[in-house]
Amino acid sequence: DDFCCEEASMGRIMEWAARSDHLGGIPRKAVITAVGAFARAVANLCNKTTVHNADTLMTLVRSRPPGVPLLTVSNHMSTLDDPVMWGGFKGLLSLDPELARWVLAAEDICFKNPVFSYIFRTGKCIPITRGGGIYQEHMSEALERLKDGSWLHTFPEGKVFQEDVPIRRLKWGTASLIARCPVTPIVLPIIHRGFDEMMPEKYFYGRRPPLPLWNKNLKVVVGEPIEFDVPMMVETAVSASSGHVTAPLQEAKWPVLSSAGRKLDETAQRYLYTALSEKIQSSLETLRLLAKRL
Repeated sequence: DDFCCEEASMGRIMEWAARSDHLGGIPRKAVITAVGAFARAVANLCNKTTVHNADTLMTLVRSRPPGVPLLTVSNHMSTLDDPVMWGGFKGLLSLDPELARWVLAAEDICFKNPVFSYIFRTGKCIPITRGGGIYQEHMSEALERLKDGSWLHTFPEGKVFQEDVPIRRLKWGTASLIARCPVTPIVLPIIHRGFDEMMPEKYFYGRRPPLPLWNKNLKVVVGEPIEFDVPMMVETAVSASSGHVTAPLQEAKWPVLSSAGRKLDETAQRYLYTALSEKIQSSLETLRLLAKRL
C-alpha cells in the first residue's frame, strides 16, 4: 500500500509536542489556558451562548468510570466550532489540562507550518489527512487516546456544512474508532447552532472573516449517550457480509479487523461502519431537530 508506506515514512507530525510530559507540561497548560480564555470571550462576551443539558457532559468529563473513553460527536458549522463550543460550559475549559478533550483537526488547515503544528499539537489536536482513509497513521493515534480512556471529540461529517439541512452521511472514521477500541467509548452527541453566523464561510469576497463576528446567538445542545451493542452489531455485520460477492475494489484491501472477538474482512467492516455511522447520524439529526425548537 503506497499510501500507508508514505504515511509511515512521514511519521506522526510533531507527536512529541503532544505528550503530557513535554517540557513538564508547561506548553500544554499555557496553550489550553490561552485557548480557553479566547473561547470564553468569543462565546460569552462577544456573543450570547446558551447551553442545554451541560451537566451531562460535565459529569462524563469529570467522573466517568476509570478507563472508559469518552467520544463526543457534533455537527460542523465553522472553523471555530472547537474551541468556541466549549466556551459556553462554565468551568469546562478551566479543568485540569489533562482532562481537556483531544480533537481531530484537518492537517491542511491546522498543521500547515511548524509553528501552527506545534501550537495545535500542544493544544491536544490530532492531525487528520482528509481523504487519507480511516486506517491512516493519525487515526491509529486517535485510537490510542481512546485506549488511554481519554476524551476525544470528532466531527464525523468530515468538513464544514453551513446549510440548515439534515445531518449528512457521516464519514466512517468515527465508527472505525468505536469498533476498534477494546472498551466501547461513551458516545455523546452534541449539536450547535449559530456558529455559521459567527464565522461564515463566505463573508467578504467569498472568504471567511479574519476574526469571529459578534452579537450572535449561539446555542449548544448536549444529548444523551448513544447506546451501542457492538458485539451484536459485529455479529450482524458478519452475517450480512457472509457470501456477499462484490466487485473488486479500487483501493488497497483493508486489514482484517478484530472486534468483539470476531475477525471482520473488508466487506464486514463496511457493513459495521455503515451501521454505527447511521446510528450516530440518526441521534445527531434527532438532536438537531430538538435544537431548532429550543
